[in-house]
Amino acid sequence: MQIPDAEVLCRELAEQIRPHVTADTALVGIRTGGLWLAERLHDVLGIQAPLGAIDVSFYRDDYGSKGLHARPQRTEIPFDVDGAPVILVDDVLYTGRTTRAALNELFDFGRPARVDLAVLVDRGGRELPIAARYCAHTLAEPLPAAHNLELQRATDGALSLQLITRG
Repeated sequence: MQIPDAEVLCRELAEQIRPHVTADTALVGIRTGGLWLAERLHDVLGIQAPLGAIDVSFYRDDYGSKGLHARPQRTEIPFDVDGAPVILVDDVLYTGRTTRAALNELFDFGRPARVDLAVLVDRGGRELPIAARYCAHTLAEPLPAAHNLELQRATDGALSLQLITRG
């Protein structure tokens, strides 16, 4: 499988979103890769609302079977969610469970006017009826469950995608 260039995809995603950004638009990144991507989009798109970050560790429906993520981080939503158009940002869309968990947590902060999902890559394999409004790349064939497509960030801030095989 040819792994797409994350930097190129990031620019493409920004161009998809740009026509829909208003003065009220807010971005919320799902930790970790989604937050890295949201940071980049926030700057490129000139979003005025402060950037939000969500850690879905406590909202996962598999929390009971998998337990707590090794390093849960803080959720920070530094804007008024009520009535705001929010773009939820993640790096890779897979089953939809992370997105569902992020939506549950976001709604604990208020009722947004609308929530759109932006992802760098849709890898297929959906288990829930969730789709991204903005998606830079959809894989031609879903990845097998034993593979993860992960966003990496270098020390200079450069983004790249890596294919990881779970053993």
